[in-house]
Amino acid sequence: MESIYLAIPLASLIGAIIAGLFGGRIGRTGAHTVTILGVGISFILSLVVLNHHVFAGGETFNGTVYTWMVSEGIHFEVGFLIDRLTVMMMSVVTGVSLAVHVYTIGYMADDEHNWPNDSLAGKNSYQRFFSYISLFTFSMLMLVMSNNFLQLFFGWEAVGLVSYLLIGFWSVRPTAVYANLKAFLVNRVGDFGFILGIAAVVMYTGSLDYYDVFARAETLAGSSMAIFGDTQWNVMTVICILLFVGAMGKSAQVPLHVWLPDSMEGPTPISALIHAATMVTAGIFMVARMSPMYELSEVALSFVMIIGAITALFMGLVGIVQNDIKRVVAYSTLSQLGYMTVALGASAYSAAVFHLMTHAFFKALLFLAAGSVIIAMHHEQDMRKMGGLKKYMPITYWTSLVGSLALIGFPGLSGFFSKDVIIEAVHHSSTPGHTIAYMAVLSGVFITAFYSFRMFFLVFHGKERMDQHTREHLHETRWVVTGPLIALAIPSFFIGGFTIEYMLFGDYFGNAIYIAEHHRGLEIVGQGFRSAIGFVEHGFAGPAFYLAAAGVIAAWYMYLHNPAMADRMKTIFAVPYKILDEKYYADKANEVVFGAGSRNLGNGLWKFGDMLFIDGLLVNGSAKVVGWCSGVVRLLQTGLLYHYAFAMIIGVLGLLTAFVIF
Repeated sequence: MESIYLAIPLASLIGAIIAGLFGGRIGRTGAHTVTILGVGISFILSLVVLNHHVFAGGETFNGTVYTWMVSEGIHFEVGFLIDRLTVMMMSVVTGVSLAVHVYTIGYMADDEHNWPNDSLAGKNSYQRFFSYISLFTFSMLMLVMSNNFLQLFFGWEAVGLVSYLLIGFWSVRPTAVYANLKAFLVNRVGDFGFILGIAAVVMYTGSLDYYDVFARAETLAGSSMAIFGDTQWNVMTVICILLFVGAMGKSAQVPLHVWLPDSMEGPTPISALIHAATMVTAGIFMVARMSPMYELSEVALSFVMIIGAITALFMGLVGIVQNDIKRVVAYSTLSQLGYMTVALGASAYSAAVFHLMTHAFFKALLFLAAGSVIIAMHHEQDMRKMGGLKKYMPITYWTSLVGSLALIGFPGLSGFFSKDVIIEAVHHSSTPGHTIAYMAVLSGVFITAFYSFRMFFLVFHGKERMDQHTREHLHETRWVVTGPLIALAIPSFFIGGFTIEYMLFGDYFGNAIYIAEHHRGLEIVGQGFRSAIGFVEHGFAGPAFYLAAAGVIAAWYMYLHNPAMADRMKTIFAVPYKILDEKYYADKANEVVFGAGSRNLGNGLWKFGDMLFIDGLLVNGSAKVVGWCSGVVRLLQTGLLYHYAFAMIIGVLGLLTAFVIF
C-alpha cells in the first residue's frame, strides 16, 4: 500500500509537469489527456485506499517517505498519515478535481478570445491552465496526507501559490491581477499566524510530528507563556488560536474573508475547485486533524465558534444583494464555511468534515452549473440579464435545482443531513458562545434559502431579459460540461443519507478525531438518531425546515410573483442595502487603514529613511565630508619647499613629544 500512497499525489504532479513544460509540443489534446489521466489515477487509487481502510479494516499508516534533514533532534520529513479522515478527504479532493478537469475541456475551449492577439501570455494558455489545476490537486493531496507540520505547511503554501496563479490567470485583466494580489496578501496575514503556531509547537515539544505533538498535548495545556509583559497565557490556547488564524485565511473567515469573492475573477473551473473541495476546506480539515489539541482549550473552541457564527450569518446576508451569478455562489461558500467552523467550535468535528464532504459535491455542482449558464449567455454573469433559461438548458436547470435544494437543506438531500446535524450539535453544545452561534446558524437557514432561490428564479424562470442575439443562440452546453454536472448531482442527492449513520454516529473516524468527554453536543444528537429516514422525519419537527421553506417562498414571491416588490424593498431598506452592497465596507476599511497606511509608511521611509538618512546623510553626507577634508588638505599643498620642511619639523617634534610622554 505504501507505493499506492506515494503514487496518488505523484500521478497528479507528473500530469502537471508534462502539461506545463511540454504543453506547446503535446498540444491541447495532449495536455488535457495527460492531466485528466493523472488525476483519474489519483482518484481511482484513492478509492482503492478508501476501500482498504474503511471496508477491509486496514490499519492506520503513519510513516516517513523522505527525511530532508535532522537538526538538534528535530526531524524535517515528508511523511504520510493515512487514516479514515485522510482517505475521505483524498477521495473528495480527487473526485471533484476529476469532474472539474473534464468540465474544463468545454469551458476553456475558446480561451484564446480572452487574450489580446499580441499577448505572449495567451500562448498555450489552455495547456497552462490544465497544468495549474493538476498542480493544485497535488498540493492539496500533500496537505491532507501529511503526518507532520512541515509537510502540512508545504501543502498549505503550495495551494496558496497555485491559487494566486489561477485567480489571476487572465493576467491581461486589471481586476484579475488585483484579485490574485489580494488573495495572496490576505493569505499571508493568516499564514503569518499559522507559522507562529507551528513555531510554538516546535519550541514547546521539540517535534514536528503530529503524534509526538498530540502525545505532549496535556503538558502543553498545563503550561503558560508570557507574550506581553508579565501576563501569562496558556500555551495550548495560544497555539490553537495561532493555527486557527491560518485557517481563517485559507477558509476565508471574518475578517480574512475579503479575498474569496474577488477570486471569481479566475475562470469558473478554478472557482469550483477552490470553493468546493480544496483550498477553502484546508482550514476545516486542519482544525479537525488537530482535535486532540483544540479539545484542551475551551477558549480556543469558543473563539473558533464565534468567528464561524459571524461568518455564517453576515456573509449570507451579503449574498442577498449580489447580482453576479458567481458571486452569489461565492458568498454561499463563505456562509457554509462558517457553518463548518461553528461545528468545529462545538467539538462536532465529524459533523464539520461531513458537511465539508457534502458541500464539496453540491457547491462544485452549483459553480459548474453557473459556468454552464455563463457559456450559454456568451460570458454574461449578471443575473438581471438572464431569465427563462429552463426551456433552453434543461440539464443545467435540473442539476442546478438539485444543487440549490442540497444547499438549503431540503429534507432527504445531502445538505439536509449535514446542516441539520451541525445546527442540532451547536444547540446541545456546552462551549461558551453556543447560544449566539445557534441563533446565527438558524437565521442563516432562511437567508441561504432566500438568496439561493433568488438566484435560481432570476436565472431559470420569469421573463427573458437577455438581448435578442443571445436569445437566438441559447442552447444546452456540450457533454463535457453537462456530464460533470450530472456526475456531481448524484452524490449531491444521495451521499448524505447513505453515509450519515456510519460517519457521524458510528465509529468511522476512530482515533482520527478526539472529543473530550464533557463535549457531548454531537453525542446527544446521536442518542435520538435511528436511521436516515427517521432523521428526515425529525427534520420536519424542527425550525430549520420551516425557515428554509419561508426563504424559498419569499424568494418566489419577490422575484417571480411580484417582481416590483424587490425594487420597493430596496428603496425602503436603502441604508441596510447600501451596507450589504458595500460588503460592510470591509474592502474600503482595508484600503484606508492597511492599504493607505502601508503606502504612507512607505512614503515616510522613502523620504526620511532613503532620501534624508541614506542619500542625504550617509551617501551625500560622507561625500561632503570627504570634499571638505580634501579642501582643507589642499591648502597645505602650496608647492613651497620651506612649508614642507616646516611641516616635517613639526611632525618630528610631535613624535618626540609622544615618545617622551608615553
